Amino acid sequence: MEYRPSPDAEEVDRWKEVTLVYNSALKEIGTKLEILNDEFQHVHKYNPIEHIKLRLKSSESIVKKLKKRGLDSTIENMVEYVNDIAGVRVICSFTSDIYRIAEMIADQDDLTVLAVKDYFKTPKPSGYKSYHMLVQVPVFLSNRVVDVKVEIQIRTVAMDFWASLEHKIYYKYEGEEAPEHIQKALIQCASMVSDLDQEMLALNEEIQKLLDSE
Repeated sequence: MEYRPSPDAEEVDRWKEVTLVYNSALKEIGTKLEILNDEFQHVHKYNPIEHIKLRLKSSESIVKKLKKRGLDSTIENMVEYVNDIAGVRVICSFTSDIYRIAEMIADQDDLTVLAVKDYFKTPKPSGYKSYHMLVQVPVFLSNRVVDVKVEIQIRTVAMDFWASLEHKIYYKYEGEEAPEHIQKALIQCASMVSDLDQEMLALNEEIQKLLDSE
């Protein structure tokens, strides 16, 4: 049963209900990831997840996204067409962790993977790299169970550093295109980040081989 806000409530109460349901979905995903990370540490003596960030999109950002698509700013449209109202960012140490974490998430019986965008294998023109999963998680309310969409982004510490700064830089040029030299510089920095990730992964694998041979 997909989530639909109560039609007979006042607009403010309906938005509060939306916030409650999506916050609940974030808590469920966050708890799942913490348990998976603890289990991985117990079995493999290694934590693939550095940290987890949970984020609920602001109403202003949602309205802006709907307007950009030419849609009315209704709660129904928010729930139907905005897939990243609830967002989870999973930060890992090495690029090898990205697919390992994605697989652990996909293997959860009560989660449904709706879509995947692999910007790690195919980066955006800006140089942005990340692995995006759109999942559906059941939220158990007092009188019903509803399926809520949550976007999960998985990236390395280095990728997250670049993406956060890129967002801050482009935020200053909202509605306009950033100067070409800035775009080129960001692409160059993204390439440096990618090289750093590869170097750190290679170092980690070399150290692991040395430890295994002892």
